[in-house]
Amino acid sequence: MATILLIIIYLAFISLGLPDSMLGAAWPVAYAQLGAQVSYAGFVSIAITVGTVISSLVSVRVIRRFGTGGVTAACVLLTGAALLGISFTNSFVLLMLLAIPLGLGGGAIDAALNNYVALHYKASHMSFLHSFWGVGATISPLIMAQFLRQNGNWQGGYRFVSIIQLSLALVMFLTIPLWGKVSHAKPDELTEEHIEIDNRAAIKKRGALMAVLSFFFYCAGESSVGLWAATYYVTVRGVDPSIAATWGSLFYFGIMGGRMISGLLAMRVKERTLINTGLIVAVFGAVLMILPLPQFFSLAGLLLFGLGCAPVFPNLIHITPQRFGKNYSQAIIGLQMASAYVGATAMPPVVGWIGQAIGFGGLPYFLLGCLALLYMTIIVCNRETGFGLAKPQTAE
Repeated sequence: MATILLIIIYLAFISLGLPDSMLGAAWPVAYAQLGAQVSYAGFVSIAITVGTVISSLVSVRVIRRFGTGGVTAACVLLTGAALLGISFTNSFVLLMLLAIPLGLGGGAIDAALNNYVALHYKASHMSFLHSFWGVGATISPLIMAQFLRQNGNWQGGYRFVSIIQLSLALVMFLTIPLWGKVSHAKPDELTEEHIEIDNRAAIKKRGALMAVLSFFFYCAGESSVGLWAATYYVTVRGVDPSIAATWGSLFYFGIMGGRMISGLLAMRVKERTLINTGLIVAVFGAVLMILPLPQFFSLAGLLLFGLGCAPVFPNLIHITPQRFGKNYSQAIIGLQMASAYVGATAMPPVVGWIGQAIGFGGLPYFLLGCLALLYMTIIVCNRETGFGLAKPQTAE
C-alpha cells in the first residue's frame, strides 16, 4: 500500500510541475496575441502567486479537515480546469482571472505533499519526488514548442496539457481511500493530527524566519529563469521562439536529472552537503551564461544552473522537521511554500520591467544575487537552530 501511495504522490508532483513552465514557454508568442506587453508576464505570475500564497497559508486547517489525499485530488482538478480555461482565452484580463485558481491548486498540493513526505519518507524520496515535478516542468515546454510550430498555437499547448492534468485528477480521486488505509497504519501521524501549531507561533520559532526567507530567494531565481529564459534567448541571443522554448526546457531538465541524482546520493550523502554542492554548481552555471562565449556555453550554463538548483529545494524541505521538530513542520512548511510563491511572484516582474527597459542581458547577474542571499539565510538558520552543529531542536 505504501509503495502504491508513493507512486500516486509522484504523479501528483508531475501534475504540479506541468503548469509551472507553460507561461514562460508560451509568452514570447502569446503576449502579442493577448494585446499585452512583454513585461506583463510578471502580472500573470502575481495572480498565480496570490492563489498559491492563500492556499499555502490555510493549508494546515484544510489538510486537517479533508486529509492530504482529498486536498491533493481537488487541487489537481482545480489546476486542470484553470488550464483548460486558459486554452480558450484571447483576453489578457481573463488570463489573469484564471491564473488565480491555477495558483490556489498548486499551493495546497505543495504544502500538503511536502510535509507528508518529509515526515514519513527518507531524504532520497524527497529528491525523487521533486524530480517528478521536474518531469512535469520539462514536458510542458516541449509540448508547447510543438504547438508553437503550428502557427504559434499556444492555446493548443495549454489545452493538451489540461487534458493530461484532468486525467491525473481522475487518478487522484479514485485513489483517495488509499490515503486513509496507509495513514491509519501510522500511529505517529495520528499524534500529529492532535497537535495544532498556527502560523503565528511557527514564525516565532528560533530560525524559522531565515528558513522561510531561504525559499523566497530560491524561488525568486528559479521562477525568473523559468519565466524569462526563452525571452532571454529570443531577445539577447536572437533565437527562434520555438527553439527558445525548447532551450528553456533545459533548465527544468537539469532540475529533473539533478534531483534523480541527488535522490540516489541522499542514501549516502547528508542533506547539508547536497545543498552546498548544488549552490556551487548553480553559481558556475550562471557565470557561464555571463561570459562572452559561443551559444553552446550559454546553453550549458542554463543546464548547469538547473542541475545546481536541483538538490536545494527538496533537501531544505526535508530538514525542516529536523530543524524545528515534527509538531512545527506542517505550519513552517506552509509558510515556506507561501514565501516561495511570494518570491516567485515579486521578483520575475522586476526582472521583466528591467528587461523591457534595458534588455534581458542582466538575467544571469540577478541569479547570482539570489544565490548569494539564499546561502546567507541557510547559514544563519543553521546557526540559530543548531542544525549540523549540534543536536537539532525537538518539538516543544
